[in-house]
Formats: sequence, C-alpha cells, structure tokens
Amino acid sequence: MTTTHALHREFAPPEALRGAIRCLWHTRRPFTGPRFEIVPDGYAEIIFYVGSCYLDGKPLPSPFLMGLLDQPVVLTTDGPLDVLGVRCYPWTVFELLGLPPGREGVRTFAHPVARLQTPLAACVAEGSIDDAVALLARYFSGAPPAAPDGTLFKAGAAMLAARGALPVSAVAAAAHATVRTLERKFKQSSGRTVKDVSGLMRFEQARNRLWAEPDTSLAALAQSLGYTDQSHLTREFKRYSGMTPAAFARKRRP
Repeated sequence: MTTTHALHREFAPPEALRGAIRCLWHTRRPFTGPRFEIVPDGYAEIIFYVGSCYLDGKPLPSPFLMGLLDQPVVLTTDGPLDVLGVRCYPWTVFELLGLPPGREGVRTFAHPVARLQTPLAACVAEGSIDDAVALLARYFSGAPPAAPDGTLFKAGAAMLAARGALPVSAVAAAAHATVRTLERKFKQSSGRTVKDVSGLMRFEQARNRLWAEPDTSLAALAQSLGYTDQSHLTREFKRYSGMTPAAFARKRRP
C-alpha cells in the first residue's frame, strides 16, 4: 500500500513469521485532501486504520484486506488518518488469516483479528505506535500458521531475489517443481498466477526507482529489470499505474 504521507515506519515481523510477513508498518496521513491513491505492488496487506476511510463513498471496515491490485484504487477520507498494516506475501496471506483465496483488490472479511481494532485505536490515541505494532505482532505470533509450503517458499524466494524478472519456467526450476504444479499451488494459495505476481513485483521495482530517481533512463531501467525493451516497460507500467513511466517521472520532478 503506497500513499503520500508525512510519517511512515516499518517494523520487522517476529522471527517465526518471516516466511509469511514481510513487515509491519504505520503511516500517519495528515488531511491534505479527501482523495488518496493506492498504487499496485507485489504484496497483500491486512489494513487497520483510525480515522475515516471510504471506497466508492462507502465506509470500509477496519480491518480490511488490500490484495494484489491490477489498477490503482482511490480511497477517500474526511480527516487525518493513521494506518497500521501487516504486509504479507501474496502466497501466504490467506493461509495466515484462514480465508479462501481470491482475486479481489479490496476485500472485507469477518475474522477474530477485528477484535484488535479497539486496543489499536487506543494505542494510536495515546501516540504509542510501538505498542500498537507490538500488539499486532503478539496476535499473529500467538497462532503461527502451518509451516510454509516448501514449493511456494522456494518459488517466492526466487521471485523476490530476481525482482519478478524470472520466467515461470525458471521459477518452477528454482522450486524443484513442474510449471503445472507450481501454477496450481499459486492459484490455491493466492488466487493468482505466477506471472501475475511476478509482473507486480517488477512493476513495483520500476515505480520505486522512478519515485526516487525520476531522471533515470527508461531504456536502462527496462534493461536492468529484465523487460524486453523500453516499450515493454511502458506497456506494463501503464497497465498497473494508468500512466506511462515517462508521465510518472514528470510528476515526480520539481
């Protein structure tokens, strides 16, 4: 989940959960306008918030699940917003919550984890963000998921190391599985294909590079991330962000 914000902190997950959770995080978003955009990336996130948050004019419950996105999602608020997130790998988040996999970008769900909303809101009101994050960590540590599927773990590690640039056949080889077996396991765990997840991982890398260095050569960026050429980068970037990488970079320049 990527937004414009005044304060963002990330926290390492408990050791036992590092195969399922990438990090815990907190963002404080001052009220700079009612609309803010969530840009796709390669993670699924369990989102708690304190304040107001709406999708298509309807209030979102806290928590909700921000799954893998194919396009940016616009949320609205009518005041300052504190957001606490659990950033998960897309092939682990549904097992972590005990939910059936799905392709929804924004998903609401009934789950005992919702009981954390009141104590988390109290921590935020007191300014005790570290305590709020510790509360989240204790909750998920108290009921750790089953040992991660070895095939998915190896496949995910290879995809992350290659920043999404590996073809499906190479991911399957790294996981010591056939392409058919790997695709079946990915769909069962995340509701997505290996190609879906890899594409988002690679887009995230391109977006982050242009965010930090908007004058980066697009041809060099395409080559470094394993795109066929600059046109391939442009097509994929526009697919996920709704704009070309050149337009995105122009927005970032002073």
